[in-house]
Amino acid sequence: MDYFFAQVEERENPQFRGKPVVVGADPKEGKGRGVVSTANYKARKYGIHSALPISKAYKLCPEAIFLPVNMELYRKVSEKIMRLIKKCSPKWEMTGLDEAYLDISFVKSYQEAEKLAEKLKKEIFKKERLTATCGVGPNKLIAKMASEKAKPNGLLIIKSNQVKNFLEPLDIRDLPGIGPKTAEKLRKLGINTIKELKKPGTRAELGAGPAPHRNKVSGTGLSKPELQDLFGKVGGNIYEKVRGIDKEEVSSEEIIKSIGKEHTFERDTRDSEIIFGTFENIIEDVYQELLNNKFFFKTITVICRYQGFETHTKSKTLDKPTQDSEILKKESKKLLLKFLIEKPKLIRLIGLRISSLQNIRAKEP
Repeated sequence: MDYFFAQVEERENPQFRGKPVVVGADPKEGKGRGVVSTANYKARKYGIHSALPISKAYKLCPEAIFLPVNMELYRKVSEKIMRLIKKCSPKWEMTGLDEAYLDISFVKSYQEAEKLAEKLKKEIFKKERLTATCGVGPNKLIAKMASEKAKPNGLLIIKSNQVKNFLEPLDIRDLPGIGPKTAEKLRKLGINTIKELKKPGTRAELGAGPAPHRNKVSGTGLSKPELQDLFGKVGGNIYEKVRGIDKEEVSSEEIIKSIGKEHTFERDTRDSEIIFGTFENIIEDVYQELLNNKFFFKTITVICRYQGFETHTKSKTLDKPTQDSEILKKESKKLLLKFLIEKPKLIRLIGLRISSLQNIRAKEP
């Protein structure tokens, strides 16, 4: 869906159309403490985007319409849209309120896939008066990247034989999985595009020639071992993605990868009573959601944002999955305490995330 939250607000309030709309925390005339959830394309022209501090968004465009997040409304609209999407294929995967994958390999041709995508877009607009963008490709990775490039209200088809030419000119940040820090490391090596990141490494990529000569060929970019040295397991995933490889199937099971919650203080603080009192509530909320979803957890991550938006995380991975609330409290508080000890700076935000989740049914004999 295109700028989903803001677009729903435009639909509900036609007087907002044509004006910059920002959905997120209260800007409080530039003194607000939260972040932007989403912004329409008019607001994006001012440099406003998701996760931008709301205070900065206000300074960039004080005349924008700032609205609070109405999650109940967005969920209701999302449910209606997802019902339309699920009619198109028995294999679908919802990855957020505004995004889903469909396995439409049953249509047999890209021409038929295009017709199906057009039909779906028209159906969503007719029933919900909202625009959507579709990307079609040989796998989930390419379909997602195609949809990003086709926004807003577009449709882009990338056939198997077009993947190389589609990917290579793109900036490394266009590749899912490459965030700001990873990109910064790569740019320091002079790598800015996907083509520059690739390095010949297989016989197929090197063209004709006997296999023994593979390792004698050099090129720009990084080999798989080099990427793994730099980024660990993620490096191997990046190596495959720059070549358009994605073997992940569309799964109709709803997969929850992590459970988390954050809190932004009204004022930056070092008051341990306020910090740990708030953290207790966060732990309780996260643990309750864990129980509601019948999960065990294995990894605990604590997030701390200092004054000036300097953000760090600390994690602890347990030897085995557990559902023990005391372990969660003890280990997460230890991680938070490290932040307080290591830096004397004022704290703006704290958060807790548990991951490496395992369904409780998988633990039952």
